[in-house]
Amino acid sequence: MKSRAAAFALLFASFILPAAADQLLIIRAPQSYPEAMSTLQTAISARGYKITRVQNIDAGITKTGHTIDYYKVVFYGKPEEVARITREHPELIPYLPLNIVIFAEDANTVVATNRPGVLADFFPDPALKPMFMQWEKDLIEIFDEVREAK
Repeated sequence: MKSRAAAFALLFASFILPAAADQLLIIRAPQSYPEAMSTLQTAISARGYKITRVQNIDAGITKTGHTIDYYKVVFYGKPEEVARITREHPELIPYLPLNIVIFAEDANTVVATNRPGVLADFFPDPALKPMFMQWEKDLIEIFDEVREAK
């Protein structure tokens, strides 16, 4: 059942943006799910982002008769930035707010998302690239913090 959760995470990520392995960020956190989720939320907030929603994927999967531990999608962004970007570039609306999938797998927690820097390949406006790269830099720091937490 745990491998089914991992497969679902990758499937979910593939709907957000067509992804090859180099387009994904995936880590295994040594913490239990509740601790990793707390670390993730703290790391997101510490970089000036606001968590806009936490979607409970596990509840929906459980309703289909499958048993699964924790499985959530954390949506986050900087509200003023997201409002400005969607106003100036409505084609980016499907990709915002940014999101991270987090789920329990055995004694570990898996955290996955698409690399925001890849958006520059799809939206080549030179004014957007620095923002995409800043998002990716922040995301790598967030993932490092979750991976290194004890």
